[in-house]
Amino acid sequence: MSKIDKVVLAYSGGLDTSVIVRWLQETYACEVVTFTADIGQGEEVAPARAKAEALGVREIYIDDLREEYVRDFVFPMFRANAIYEGEYLLGTSIARPLIAKRLIEIANETGADAIAHGATGKGNDQVRFELGAYGLRPGIQVIAPWREWDLNSREKLMLYCEQHKIPVDFSSSKKKSPYSMDANLLHISYEGGILEDPWAEAEEDMWRWSVSPEAAPEQATYITITFERGDPVALDGEPMSPALLLETLNRLGGDNGIGRLDIVENRYVGMKSRGCYETPGGTILLKAHRAIESITLDREVAHMKDSLMPRYAELIYNGYWWSPERRMLQAAIDESQLAVNGEVRLKLFKGSVSAVGRRSEDSLFDERIATFEDDAGAYDQRDAGGFIKLNALRLRIAAGKGRKLI
Repeated sequence: MSKIDKVVLAYSGGLDTSVIVRWLQETYACEVVTFTADIGQGEEVAPARAKAEALGVREIYIDDLREEYVRDFVFPMFRANAIYEGEYLLGTSIARPLIAKRLIEIANETGADAIAHGATGKGNDQVRFELGAYGLRPGIQVIAPWREWDLNSREKLMLYCEQHKIPVDFSSSKKKSPYSMDANLLHISYEGGILEDPWAEAEEDMWRWSVSPEAAPEQATYITITFERGDPVALDGEPMSPALLLETLNRLGGDNGIGRLDIVENRYVGMKSRGCYETPGGTILLKAHRAIESITLDREVAHMKDSLMPRYAELIYNGYWWSPERRMLQAAIDESQLAVNGEVRLKLFKGSVSAVGRRSEDSLFDERIATFEDDAGAYDQRDAGGFIKLNALRLRIAAGKGRKLI
């Protein structure tokens, strides 16, 4: 690795990244630029500036990326109905390409040689950050302190703070946080602590955004979401920006006990990991989007789209948002959404969300054909006989040759 004069660090202001600032300054004798992204994590990001200044940082970026995050990353992903391994709504995964993009933009603006992040060598985030960075700036140098230093415990990090007079708000606290948490406008995740035992049930007081289904209201909440070209644009008739709409759905879903998930997933680096997630707004959006697609998408388009979804979700989970194959899939997905317009009415009740109504000017649902009553000749039922015989032709030929299926 060539000499590094300036590095842009993805900086939260917490213990790990505060240590990283000083470690970079001492290990690489370089100038550090900090970048703090506000993507709706629910914590005050402004104190990050004072913390960075106290560490001698002169160039400090604190960016409100909430609208861009939801508009350009979350919504395109939801057009695909993307779910990883049948359950996970990719809340952490989809935030990483935006952070990688902004890291590279700031590196270009400031003339930095490298970027740095606080992801560990065991997780997926290191892959996501670095694949994105290399895809956007091939010659960028990447520093991942957790793969280099020996500060591999909270105690060692705290001692480093004391020795180097690093101002960390909780540096005097001896109590270890029970969970590793990551939050943004789409979700909050929990790992570590008792969750490392896949048999142990998550403690009720762990959850931050939702009440338990048992404690949710006894009366259902009804809402209506309006879609244009596959994206939600209004709630109960009121137009909303992407970030505000998702934030509002998070509150409504959380109040009704919606969006909790407890899974063991397969990380890209090879290990299995148990995590718990709260994605109330995303859970509602997925149900609503599939409902509006059910009346606006052609059958074969819908089925082909569903067949592509697992691959698309895997690309996001593994960190390939900035890749030609994801762009190719996105183009097909977005083309499918041109007529995905209309409204969906949903019922939120004690941890569940149900689509109870859907309507669209672009609906392919024809009541005259679908009715169980007299269809006035809209559908000739005699045609079904020939249809069935033609589709059974290969089966009849094989059976006639004595081939057994039992």
